[in-house]
Amino acid sequence: MKKRKVDNLLALAVLSVIVERPMHRYEIAQTLRDRGKDHDMAIKWGSLYTVVQNMAKVGFLEIVGSEREGARPERVIYRITDAGRAEMADWTRELLSTPEPEPHRFVAGLSMLAVLPPAEVVELLGARLEALGRTIETVRRELGELAGTLPRLFIIESEFGLAMLEAEAAWTRSLRDELTEGAFPGLVQWREWHERGMRQSEVAELVERGMAEN
Repeated sequence: MKKRKVDNLLALAVLSVIVERPMHRYEIAQTLRDRGKDHDMAIKWGSLYTVVQNMAKVGFLEIVGSEREGARPERVIYRITDAGRAEMADWTRELLSTPEPEPHRFVAGLSMLAVLPPAEVVELLGARLEALGRTIETVRRELGELAGTLPRLFIIESEFGLAMLEAEAAWTRSLRDELTEGAFPGLVQWREWHERGMRQSEVAELVERGMAEN
């Protein structure tokens, strides 16, 4: 992956809206919220001031003026530079073409699966499926509403998000079914470990021994 002068994805989000016209930071933030960019990227709003400053420092943005309304503090107005446009295009190309492993809380939970008894895991996966179902229903409804007002080009990321949610739900349902139907490999031993109150070190030793024998 290419080393970026400002590597916070919030910078790309800022470029995506300020490319339309010069804006001050409050307008940038409001436009990002209105466009739902905080759903597409892990935006930390408290970082906006620093990110905008850093982008101006490296030449992606430039100050073109300021404005003041009543007793409010003066608002500095920025516009995108040619270097900023080039960075926006290059970064977008990289994101579209180059896969990058991304941390996922669910993956972290799956890596710790053995610390819980199978019956409890089944219940937890069921709760996850219910939550995913509600989210999927909401996203489908919102996507349907957007499809009637915006070209597909501007909601394609929402389509991808829905597809990922549906894929996660399908995989989670499959795992839960394996556990409830007794088809999951090693399920009996897993259940016995918890019934016997074995320590995790003992479980790990058994697993390693089994892998060595296979």
